[in-house]
Amino acid sequence: MNPDSYYLRSEVSNSDLSACDLLFSTKEYQRDATEAYRFGSLLDACITETNRVNYFKRTLDGEQYSKEEFALVARMKKSFFRDPLCRMMAERADMQKVSVRPEFKIEYRGIEFEMDVRAKWDLFIGKNEINGDIKSTTAKTQDQFVAAINYFKYWKQRAFYMDIEGTDKDILIGISKVNYKVFKVPIQRGDKNFLLGQEQYRQQAFRYWSLFLNF
Repeated sequence: MNPDSYYLRSEVSNSDLSACDLLFSTKEYQRDATEAYRFGSLLDACITETNRVNYFKRTLDGEQYSKEEFALVARMKKSFFRDPLCRMMAERADMQKVSVRPEFKIEYRGIEFEMDVRAKWDLFIGKNEINGDIKSTTAKTQDQFVAAINYFKYWKQRAFYMDIEGTDKDILIGISKVNYKVFKVPIQRGDKNFLLGQEQYRQQAFRYWSLFLNF
């Protein structure tokens, strides 16, 4: 599946939920989230979907990036593949695997509803394996990366993906734009971060369903 066809699909994605959430967020958060998504998309593609990247023109799906941004991503990519766990996951993973779940049942505060949903994994190895997602970050330490996860509500994405595919183990991989360190935060079904992510995506899904689907 080419990237264009994925984004043209009708199912609700994590990006759709996040875009809806931005409507109710502060301008500062909107700016931070938009910039993080833009640069993170380039990093993801340079690691997992190089066919989408034009290195000569310095574009991703036609969107222009600077020479400095490409140089920064190149250093971050090297850090990713120097890390033994990241390298092993990349070698084993089905990169950018698409999961689709029709009539996905969600309950939020006693209200039950359904929506067709989709997900696109950075690193998917298997239902009984550890799968993961790659994030760019300005964090310089592990604690700062965890703070960034909380700020950008990344738990939500991972719990949403895990519930769509029915997986139990996941990992967020952060690569620093500042010192090029690699940070790893595991997530287990039922732990506090998974449960927080579930609450976040259910709340956002309810809002999305209420505004756009429940007519």
